[in-house]
Amino acid sequence: AMKFNGDLKVRIGEAVGLQPTRWSLRHSLFRKGYQLLDPYVTVSVDQVRVGQTTTKQKTNKPTYNEEFSATITDGHQIELSVFHDTPIGYDDFVANCTLHFHDLLRSAGPSDSFEGW
Repeated sequence: AMKFNGDLKVRIGEAVGLQPTRWSLRHSLFRKGYQLLDPYVTVSVDQVRVGQTTTKQKTNKPTYNEEFSATITDGHQIELSVFHDTPIGYDDFVANCTLHFHDLLRSAGPSDSFEGW
């Protein structure tokens, strides 16, 4: 597989259709608002975190428009993960997706950029 070397710039636009987690549902018995998440997105390259968005309060369709840059050596994949920011303990995993550099490089074309969901 093709590895990526160079500067990576990732822009996190928005997330839609996020599902409440078990933790947030358990607490919704007491407070209606807990079906809504307090989500943030992390950006990792080969298991190393290179960026994290701010947390948006009480929304399952957060808009971020935040940008992260990193210099990558022999990059295989980018992982985007959504977490629910819990008040105590570990944050709740909500969703994730993995993008492989060789797929992105194949489909990027001359502009060297890729846009997708």
